[in-house]
Amino acid sequence: MTLSLAFSPCPNDTFVFHAWTHGLIADAPPADVTFADVDVTNGATERGEFDVAKVSYAALPWLLDSYALLPSGGALGRGCGPLVLTAGRTDLRGASVVVPGERTTAYLLFQLWAASQGVGEITVLPFPEIMPAVRDGRFDAGLVIHEARFTFMNYGLTNVVDLGEWWEADTGLPIPLGAIVARRSLGADVLGQLGRVIRSSVEYAFANPSASASFVAEHASEMDPDVQARHIALYVNEFSVDIGSEGRGAITALLNRAADAGLVPPVAPGALR
Repeated sequence: MTLSLAFSPCPNDTFVFHAWTHGLIADAPPADVTFADVDVTNGATERGEFDVAKVSYAALPWLLDSYALLPSGGALGRGCGPLVLTAGRTDLRGASVVVPGERTTAYLLFQLWAASQGVGEITVLPFPEIMPAVRDGRFDAGLVIHEARFTFMNYGLTNVVDLGEWWEADTGLPIPLGAIVARRSLGADVLGQLGRVIRSSVEYAFANPSASASFVAEHASEMDPDVQARHIALYVNEFSVDIGSEGRGAITALLNRAADAGLVPPVAPGALR
């Protein structure tokens, strides 16, 4: 059985899924791969278009009836949170802000942080367009993720707030960013197999870091090899091997806080298992 698999072309995802999608993991099911921005996979997965997908943790409350959270392959960590950038402005009261998607974890963190900030109109743009739009004065501020942590200064932009630092200082927990989910209708045996396959793919990537280099470079929007390497080092870590109890605690804390604020539907106890 060939499974439909969707993940972003970002270096952390291509690094994680390289071994599986290139036939390097024994007994792994073949996969028909779609590369898409996480805001696209969030919506497509809610419509049931993929068997396995990388989505935002912020999107889970709309997905967990039909999809199960897998324990490996996702993005959680410390020092890897979204940034709020401006072209020099420091006061965000009334500011127009461009974000990478309404159901991204970045935007959920921003909403929690910005509740008392009095920001202005929110606009959604594809992630690659955000920094140029702020640089060119189309918006007062932009919410960015991924390799923008390493490249925003090239656009003459200033980091106003690191939402990861804010989250960690406020909760003491790692930042839940991207999740791997699989269709529940595949059945318990296949879901268990997928958990093992993705873990093996991550472990293979760590053990053979050069094996995926050309695959990563082929799909990366930022072609500088140093940026690609820094991106992978930041977003692929022990939580990518297994979420673990600390990771599940961070996910639960984020979604519970967001539900209490009326930003997402509540998640039923045990739904993350």
